[in-house]
Amino acid sequence: MKIVVGLGNPGPKYEQTRHNIGFLAIDALVRRHRTGSPREKFQGELIEGEIGRDKILYLKPMTFMNNSGVSVAAAARMHKIPPSDVIVFHDELDLAPGKIRVKRGGGAAGHNGLRSIDAHFGQDYWRVRMGIGHPGDRDQVLGYVLNNFSAEENLWLDPLLGAIAEAFPLMITGQDSAFMSKIGLLLDPPKPKAATP
Repeated sequence: MKIVVGLGNPGPKYEQTRHNIGFLAIDALVRRHRTGSPREKFQGELIEGEIGRDKILYLKPMTFMNNSGVSVAAAARMHKIPPSDVIVFHDELDLAPGKIRVKRGGGAAGHNGLRSIDAHFGQDYWRVRMGIGHPGDRDQVLGYVLNNFSAEENLWLDPLLGAIAEAFPLMITGQDSAFMSKIGLLLDPPKPKAATP
């Protein structure tokens, strides 16, 4: 069993904000893969599903971003799931918009949702860092992450979410490099070679 977490803030006000890209990733995964109905549990929205032989618990903490760890730790403890079987999707200011990186463990790098998970659960979980870019000035960060994606940003966001959902079975089976490579191919397929005369 794996727990797949998306970080974000609850409520319509935050639905399409950059900080909620983790929630949007979970929504894309649930649409693409076989799941049950959402229910309220562990101070979050929990949806059970399957990918291949793996049982998946999709979790969107409803504690607000800064307390995400309370929800994640409660779900993991109840199901006896170690950090190595937890995958967290979150926004990343230090990655270009639409870029994605995967790593296991590490620090929170100023991300309050990750900081909360680290505090309640430890650091040895998988992080899928989804680039949203940086506004350029540290004083503008809060407003930037809590503003909605622009129409222009949706041009890369929607294909990225679709590619993540399609490639995700590779991540579940521990093939994190193949997962990132497949996303790259889905977003930028190789051009056909010109026919030789």
